[in-house]
This record gives sequence, structure tokens and C-alpha cells, in this order.
Amino acid sequence: MRFFNTEGPIRSEDHYSLPPLSRWDLDEILRLIEQKKYFLLHAPRQTGKTTCLLALAEHLNRAGQYRAVYANLEIAQTAREDVARGMRAICGAIGGAARRYLGEERLYEWTEAVWPAHGADGVLNALLERWCLHSPQPLVLLLDEVDALVGDTLIALLRQLRAGYTQRPEGFPQTVILCGVRDLRDYRIHASSENAPITGGSAFNIKAKSLRLGDFTADEVRTLLLEHTAETGQVFTPEALDRVWALTQGQPWLVNALAYRACFELREGRDRSRPIRIELIDQAKEAMILERVTHLDQLAHKLQEPRVRRVIEPMLAGTLPGEASEDDRQYLIDLGLLRRDGSGGLVVANPIYREVLPRALASGPQDSLPHIAPTWLNADGTLDPAALLDAFLAFWRQHGQPLLGSASYHEIAPHLVLMAFLHRVINGGGTLEREYAIGLGRMDLCLRYGAVTLAMELKVWRDGASDPLAEGLIQLDGYLSGLGLATGWLVIFDRRADQPPIAERTSSQTVTGPQGRTITVVRA
Repeated sequence: MRFFNTEGPIRSEDHYSLPPLSRWDLDEILRLIEQKKYFLLHAPRQTGKTTCLLALAEHLNRAGQYRAVYANLEIAQTAREDVARGMRAICGAIGGAARRYLGEERLYEWTEAVWPAHGADGVLNALLERWCLHSPQPLVLLLDEVDALVGDTLIALLRQLRAGYTQRPEGFPQTVILCGVRDLRDYRIHASSENAPITGGSAFNIKAKSLRLGDFTADEVRTLLLEHTAETGQVFTPEALDRVWALTQGQPWLVNALAYRACFELREGRDRSRPIRIELIDQAKEAMILERVTHLDQLAHKLQEPRVRRVIEPMLAGTLPGEASEDDRQYLIDLGLLRRDGSGGLVVANPIYREVLPRALASGPQDSLPHIAPTWLNADGTLDPAALLDAFLAFWRQHGQPLLGSASYHEIAPHLVLMAFLHRVINGGGTLEREYAIGLGRMDLCLRYGAVTLAMELKVWRDGASDPLAEGLIQLDGYLSGLGLATGWLVIFDRRADQPPIAERTSSQTVTGPQGRTITVVRA
């Protein structure tokens, strides 16, 4: 029985899948190869790059016009600045791939033959030249995980490929495709001893194009999920199908992971006589986030990179990323963290990532929280919003100031501490949804616990700015209108200098919003 795959390349005999080459413009790829172009393919991790490259190599070999070899160069990552070790690993990886896919046994022998004369700075060039001279068809080389290499090892690879470029196709590969997460401009091509970056243009200025492998479309998501129905007879409700698309926006790993959990791990989902409902998809999503599965954990780890922080921190705060360059913003798009919406603005790539980013950042404050008795619960286990407000005010007065220092993003430390507190509140019994984007000037939270839905808007009062109360009331009114709620909280964090201690300035009052709604204003 086939299943949804979340580890490694797709095998059609084992996994539900889409035709890999349908995700590219195959005509464009073949035209670039025919024109003897060298180019790049990049996309975020676990989006199907390796599957597509393997399918392309198989397609080319089956057609017979070229000899195509796929090789993964990640094995050379540990060599780092040891160029000799790195180039031996690269030549070994290519030799192993040639033997595996083409039955070509001579590359190991040729590597040893050319090494004494050419050394680490020329061995790959000499090896590929000899191989091409002995090949009955032009060679197409597909090199994966190239951006795992760093420093002088990466420079040696790129420059040897560039040096042989003029000899193609008789004495060098007709086409070389470099594949990785990053585009060429973000390759880590600088020596640690010099710390001076060498631009992609100078190290590999023969690149004709840089192609990006996109996410699934809504139709492709539906097609993939319905393969399970065709194979097992188990249906997805229309709402569940829509929910998978809404949560993932077509990110391939997320689509497969949600569907696998819902269909193969959750008890109800394993019963093929029962449909996959929207509730199962939501359960799968929550379990993935709580477990910090590897894909999401890797994503969260990126938050500590300075260039990621320069964009994400103001996005969470709702302000403009003044220090972030266009390269920084494009880097986050290339990583798959962000995407451009219909108007060209930057937004988090999908709702699951939108949940993961602030949760990961709030984990420090959450781990630092003291024991808090759940005084916000009624005797029957339901949530009492008034008691929750009292509990938060008492918590903030006592613990707010010291906990601010446990947040890794200083500009949004109050937001993160509040979210850490609210995660203690829901603790498996509810959900906390977040809305934020660059330039909104706010973060919106929606806490759902049983029959209670509580909406909050978070604003920051900074030095040189006016009181955000009036603007916040208008914004919260719009948020409550969208949720169909009559009440909510407006939380204003006063971050101005020379203010009284948090314990003295924390307060709450009830006001009437512009549309007549009852608003609790918390000043913290």
C-alpha cells in the first residue's frame, strides 16, 4: 500500500505522487540543455527538488540524446575549507553516481590518474574532460546540495566548472545544473580565513538562469490527496480538502505530512470506512507543531540568523524592516519562510509557518514561566474571560519585567511573554491563532477554548509616538467584526523610556469601541 511521503525522494511505487516533471516547464529545461546552458535550480527544503532532478535524469537517459547523471554533493560538506578532501569527496560522489546510473566504472580510476598532475584545484576539470572525451553522447551533470559546501571547497568546484565551460560539449559537460536551497548570490563562497565574500558572478559567471521550483497549486494538492481515495476508497470531505490547502498553501512537505498523520497515524483516520474530516486535519496540524517535527524545527532554527531576524522581528511587531535589505527579504522567500501576496507585500508563507515562528520565539519565555494556577477555569472546566484578565494582570505585574529578558527578539519581547502565558492557558485545551504582517502596526491574537473565543490586539507605544489607543480601537473593531465578536482586548505595551515599573503602570479599563463594542483596554 502506498502512503504520503515526508522523507527523501518520491518513489512512485511506494508513495502517492504527482508527475515530477509536470512541476517544471520541461520545454524550457530541454531548451536550456539543447543550448548548452549551465543553470541553477533552487527551492526551499523538502519541496521535491531531488525527485525532480532524478526524474529529469531518467527522462534524458531514456530519450538517448544525452547521458545524464545525478550526484548529491552533501558528502563533501564536512570538508569545509579542506579543498583536497572536499574535491576527493565530490569526485567520489560523481563517480559513484556514474556507476549507479550509467554503469560507468572508470571514474574512480581516472580520478587517481589525473590527481598527481592537477591536484585539488584541477582534478574535477580533468576528470570531466576525460569522461566527456570517452562518452558516446554529450554529458548532462545534475549536482544536488551544492550550497551545502562552503568556503574554498565551494570556490574550487565553481571555478573548475567555469574553467571547463569553453570545452563543452566534446571535452566538458554540455549542461551542468546546480541545485540547492539558496540561489547563487547566497552561496557561502567566502574563506573563513579572509571573511571576504567572493560574489557568485566572479566564481560562476557562466550561469544562464536561476529557476525556482514552486509549491503545489490548489489543484495539485487536491489531486495528490485524491490518490489516497483512489487507492483505499477513503474519502476526504470537501472541507478537509480545502483545509489542507488553506493551512499549507501547497508547501509539499506540509501537504504530505498533514495527510500522512490524518490518514495513517490518527486512530479515526486509520479506519478506511470513515472519511477524513476537517477536525482530523486540524488535529494533525496541532500535533506537528507541538512535536516540533524536524522540518518545522529547522525552520525555527533559522530565526536566529541575523538576516532572518532583521525581517521577521519587525514583521511580528507590525513595523517596517528598516535595516533589512532586498537581499535579506529575497533570502527569506528563497528559504520558503515568506512569500509575496497578490499586492506584492511580504507575508508568512502559510498559516502553519505563521503559527510556528512566534511559538518558537516564545519558547524561551514559556520555559521561564513560574507555576501558574489555572484560576481562569470554572468548576466545569470552561474558560472565564474575566478571571483570565485578572490572572494575566497579576502575572504581568509580578513576572513581566524579569521575563522580558528571556525573549530572544527584544523588540517584541512583551508579545512573546504574553503568548507564552496564553500557551499555558490553552495547554492542550484550546488554540491560539495569530495574524501579523509588515507595516500593520499590530499583532492580532485569537484564543479559542471550548465555546469561548477571545480576540486580542497587541500594540506598542514607543518613544516619539503618540498614544496608540485610538488607532488600536479602530483596528480591533475591524478584527472583531471579521470574527463576529462583540468584545475583545486591546493590549498596549508601553515601551517608552523612563516609565514607572511594570507593576505600577499595569492596569485595565473597559471602554466602548467606535462601533459600540465593549473593549477591555490593558495597559502593560
